Formats: sequence, C-alpha cells, structure tokens
Amino acid sequence: MKKVILYTDGACSGNPGIGGWGAILIYNGIEKICSGSEQETTNNRMEITAVIRGLQALKEGCEVEIYSDSAYVVNAFSQGWIDNWLKNNWKSSKGQVLNVDLWKGLLKECAKHKVLWIKVKGHADNEYNNRCDKLAREEINKLKKSMEEN
Repeated sequence: MKKVILYTDGACSGNPGIGGWGAILIYNGIEKICSGSEQETTNNRMEITAVIRGLQALKEGCEVEIYSDSAYVVNAFSQGWIDNWLKNNWKSSKGQVLNVDLWKGLLKECAKHKVLWIKVKGHADNEYNNRCDKLAREEINKLKKSMEEN
C-alpha cells in the first residue's frame, strides 16, 4: 500500500455560518491540495468534511496518516467514541450524535484505507495545519464575496 499523509482543517465564520475546509495530501513529496465551502454549516461539519474530501481524493486504498487539530474528529476514532455510537445506534450519553450523515460518510471512506489518526495543536507551529486553515478561510472569503455580488 502507498503511504500518504493527509492534513485537514475546517473553519466557520459564525457557528453555524459560512464554512470552509482544506486538505493537503502528500505522497512521495508531491502535494495535492483540495478545498471547498458551504453556505450554512458548522465548524465540526467542516472538520469532518475536510477528512472525507481528502480521503476521496485518493484513487486506491492507502496507508493514510491523518493530521487534524480537531479533537472532535480525532478522538471519535482514537478514543473509540465512534464504536460506541455505532453500538448505541448513533446515540451518546448526551443524546443523538450530531452530524451522523458525515460520520457515516467518513466511516465509508476510512474502510477503504488503513488509517492512523494524529492530533496536532491548531494555530501553532505545524506548517501544514496552518496551510489547511488558510485554505479553509480563503474558501469562506470567496463564498462571502460571491454571495455579496449576487
């Protein structure tokens, strides 16, 4: 299996509000950049979307190291939350799990790969995390500008 590094980040202007996501895939020193936006969303939805879209950019099953500053996303896997949500029909101790549509989509994409989750500190010294944050914010600004023009 090819080994790929995937950095992701999501952002929102207002929460809910206009959101953006960014992903950078690295394979053999070559980068592929993906980004996008949504009009009415949340930060957590953008964090999950960034990972889904990054994984969808892969053309075959790979070993993927996923770096994210989202404790919500990383802990869902590294601390077994998602397994409990599945066992309990998408319910947590606090009630219905939010963003089930995206969690299901993320599980579908993860099933195609061997995934390792790595939590990074947001807005710190991680070059790729900072670049993903910039991509997400640029997407928000592009969508805002487009909406203002229409």
